[in-house]
Amino acid sequence: MGFLWISGFERPTVRRMASGVRSGEDLGPHLQSITAWLSPRLPGVSGLPLVTQYSGGASNWTYRLEYPGHDLVLRRPPAGTKAKSAHDMGREFRVQSALKPAFPYVPKMIGLCEDEAVLGSTFYVMERIAGIIPRANLPRSVRLTPTQTRTLCENLVERLIELHRVDVNATGLVSLGKGPGYAKRQIEGWSERFDRAKTWNVPGFQRVKAWLRANTPDDVAGCLIHNDYRFDNVVLDEADPTRVVGVLDWEMATVGDPLMDLGGSLAYWVQADDDLFAQKTRRQPTQLPGMMSRQELVAYYRERMPFKAPPDFTFYEVYGMFRLAGILQQIYYRYHHGQTRNPSFKHFWLIVHYFDRRCRRLIRNR
Repeated sequence: MGFLWISGFERPTVRRMASGVRSGEDLGPHLQSITAWLSPRLPGVSGLPLVTQYSGGASNWTYRLEYPGHDLVLRRPPAGTKAKSAHDMGREFRVQSALKPAFPYVPKMIGLCEDEAVLGSTFYVMERIAGIIPRANLPRSVRLTPTQTRTLCENLVERLIELHRVDVNATGLVSLGKGPGYAKRQIEGWSERFDRAKTWNVPGFQRVKAWLRANTPDDVAGCLIHNDYRFDNVVLDEADPTRVVGVLDWEMATVGDPLMDLGGSLAYWVQADDDLFAQKTRRQPTQLPGMMSRQELVAYYRERMPFKAPPDFTFYEVYGMFRLAGILQQIYYRYHHGQTRNPSFKHFWLIVHYFDRRCRRLIRNR
């Protein structure tokens, strides 16, 4: 999972673009061994590819490899990490391989390499899905009417609904889940993670955590969930930008409550009438005329799913914001303690304060 805040905290990036390789992250010394490993798995691959690196994200390192006739993406963990961690390349590869037949928007997997002699770490290679990846704004060349924007918004939600309707047993991925109690485990897990990452300059979310624990519902279902479903994790058709042709970044996918997945997505959904601070943290084009509001999005989802969702969605919306605050705080903790000097993380503590207020306001006004 990558994380970049934009507008006011960092200059906006329109698309997740492949560009020059960052210092210290060059594949150059390993390109011959990578090509040799690829050749028997992908006929026609030979020579050295043109290599660019995707700039978006702060987690795994992602590269585009352009061979004659083959456009590929390579994913590997950052240097110094091990596969048996949050950067588990084998898990990512196996989840997408198993899900692809049931959910065609997953990229086609080419191969997983667990021989660290090839690159120095485990990695996997997949086909690149060509298209537009929205960031804070659509590319300048893409101009949608409000009606087209509504269609795009509906298609985004439809893909999430389609994922939640996948037969988990048929994919062989049922073992990803731990059974009933997903919502409760998430509240306990994120509460513990936030407490471990707390710094002196952020609130403790005590009221929010207590309210979430006291109001945790039973799971409505056990579905395949993406856990990071946003506009900048989908690929749009270049010929028709209202169509979603790919869904990316499956590293947090699991089996759990689908309403928790939707709640996590809502935390990123900044609508046109949100306050100025929210607008400054917007990272996807959800403010455009024609986009659904958060309330409309939830209603649209409810109408199309077979299970009965609770009438009050406040718990899931508060959970999504608290979870996002926890993600931000974990990143800020590293900056605060000098483990990273990335200046874009400097103001994350302010956003954590903001989410605490938003959560408490939602609880108060429910």
